[in-house]
Amino acid sequence: MGTLIEEIFSRRAGKQVQASEILLLDVDYIMSHDNTTPLAIKAFRDIGKPILDKNKIVIHFDHAYPAPNVLAAENHKKIIEFVKEQELPHLLHQGVCHQVMIEEGYITPGSIVIGADSHSNTYGAMGAFGTGLGSTEIGVAWITGKCWFKVPETIRVELSGQAQAGVYAKDVMIHIAGLLGMDGGTYRSIEFSGEYINNLPMHERIIFPNMSTEIGAKCGLIAADEVTINYLENETPATGPFEALYPINPRYERVLEIDVSTLTPQVACHPDVDNVKPLTEVEGLDVHEVYIGTCTNARYEDLEIVANMLKGKKVNPLVRVIVTPASDRIYKKALKNGLIEILMDAGCTVTGSGCGACIGRHGGILAPGERALTTMNRNFIGRMGSPLSEIYLASPATAAATALTGKITDPREFLETIF
Repeated sequence: MGTLIEEIFSRRAGKQVQASEILLLDVDYIMSHDNTTPLAIKAFRDIGKPILDKNKIVIHFDHAYPAPNVLAAENHKKIIEFVKEQELPHLLHQGVCHQVMIEEGYITPGSIVIGADSHSNTYGAMGAFGTGLGSTEIGVAWITGKCWFKVPETIRVELSGQAQAGVYAKDVMIHIAGLLGMDGGTYRSIEFSGEYINNLPMHERIIFPNMSTEIGAKCGLIAADEVTINYLENETPATGPFEALYPINPRYERVLEIDVSTLTPQVACHPDVDNVKPLTEVEGLDVHEVYIGTCTNARYEDLEIVANMLKGKKVNPLVRVIVTPASDRIYKKALKNGLIEILMDAGCTVTGSGCGACIGRHGGILAPGERALTTMNRNFIGRMGSPLSEIYLASPATAAATALTGKITDPREFLETIF
């Protein structure tokens, strides 16, 4: 009987647990990618014991794939040799690890998944516990199949109302980041709930747990419901029955209530995700690049919003507009339905799926003095290349409007012309 994280951990522990308890729990999957797997391999070698369950290990190539430099290529080679040696069954290179983990059915309600990537919180959108850990902990988990956790306190975010046209889940989450601050959720579980969340489709729900990382949270959670089950049954190979868990007589550390109907488009401004302003306060700032991608906002529906706004138009020729679908599945659907052609005809550069420019290694890095408007989840100094560049975060609709004008632009004036 407790918060959602307490219910998830209680089921796995086989007893009722409460915040602040320390537990050793079995994990369902252990995720790492091309940036973090080499260090996990080193930890594994140093320990010198065998892998407990090879089926629990999922490795992705996404952060620097295809390899943009020799170091990345060497990492890929090292990982492939390890996968061969250990006969690991799950090596994937079909997009951003978090999107692929969800698409391929690895994430189900109540499951416990750890990942060597800070945005492993994303899995909470499915009513699962996901969290990011260091590569050494991942190497240990390969051997033990377990991990230590301290049960976090919970902050509940209650979202009511209906968003105005032109205001999306990304705007709402940016607003939350501004309210709580970058350390406002430190080692907390953030429960996102309320009528607004209940009415969201899965592609928008994912944004909230994903960006809980940016406020320091141990995890971000949305209770599984009919939307979750329908997604799992119709969009993934996961097999049920699925057991959804809910808070039962919970005790929250804090409850934050927000009426989303009062919000306008939001922007997280350079250099911190909690430096949040209504778009109207920064409207008109010149940009050099618009990047539409990442595990936050590069799903099919995001690309559809952008394509609808750009159809029959041309982006500003002085702006690099780069679109990186989150996964191969999304890319193929967008290709089949004509979205890729619309984006390219408008002057966008569409890249292969993956993390792309998000980590500043390839696919659209910034030069000193440049400013980007992106759909990413973080904007700290040097994230996309030069530490002398600036990154602003916004919704796909704001990104599309900005791509057309070359300046940070309110999407609502364009949305009125297409719907």
